[in-house]
Amino acid sequence: MITITGATGALNGATADHLLDHLPASRLTVVTRDPARAARFAERGVTVRHGDYDDPAGLVEAFAGSDRLLLVSSNDPGGDTVRQHRNAVQAAASAGVGHVFYTSHQGAGAASPFVPAQHHATTEDLLAESGLRWTSLRNGFYAHSLQWLLGPWPETGTVALPADGPVSWTAREDAAEAAAALLLQETPAEGPVTITATAAPTFGELTDRLAERVGRDVGFRLVDAEQWVGGAVAAGQDERMVRFLLGMYEAAAGGWFAGTDPTLRTLLGREPRSADDALDAVVAGTR
Repeated sequence: MITITGATGALNGATADHLLDHLPASRLTVVTRDPARAARFAERGVTVRHGDYDDPAGLVEAFAGSDRLLLVSSNDPGGDTVRQHRNAVQAAASAGVGHVFYTSHQGAGAASPFVPAQHHATTEDLLAESGLRWTSLRNGFYAHSLQWLLGPWPETGTVALPADGPVSWTAREDAAEAAAALLLQETPAEGPVTITATAAPTFGELTDRLAERVGRDVGFRLVDAEQWVGGAVAAGQDERMVRFLLGMYEAAAGGWFAGTDPTLRTLLGREPRSADDALDAVVAGTR
């Protein structure tokens, strides 16, 4: 049996859908904090169980009987992410799960200025110490986030950011499909697996491509980090979230998201979606 957490979200929900194209519903279980939100899976015959990363004992029951388990990383803004992940890993070990897959991130590392990358690195360490067979899916930065990471350029005419660097912008839809392919492999690779698109353009390069699409000049400039934070806060954004995003730009400048890997193309059997595809969506959203 394959068990998936977070299937009411966009990423693992899409992975569950891909799995159902290849497996009978009886071989799939989804675990969610709110089973009512997983009604569409229950209607197809998928087992739906309650599970919460803050309830270790409940997770052991939710994971029982799992040959393979896909753990989505916590997106609880007020939660202790590392503790939640520790609970999930320990529950998987207690439940006797055969192989754990974890949605990590490219550039996972304790020294990254991007806080989630630090949490992913710690979680990978927890998996390595657990005695479980495990695979971490180091997904590239999700390309749909360009909708907000490029800032208010339609109004200002300029992409103004605190730092720049190459990013292997990767479609969340492709990452979901790749996860399903890995879960279905007879002998999956163990340890970190990098899942990225095949190119890593900088924000400056994307701005040039953006200008071509809208048919007008769009400027690009780097601004002082504190000036950028102050401007965003003055515009009404939450300072904690702004500084969280600052870490992403600084990590890009440090090369943490620069690498590309052919694994995604191989798993999909086609060319992955590109940053240009994401830009088309960005432009469409402004019309």
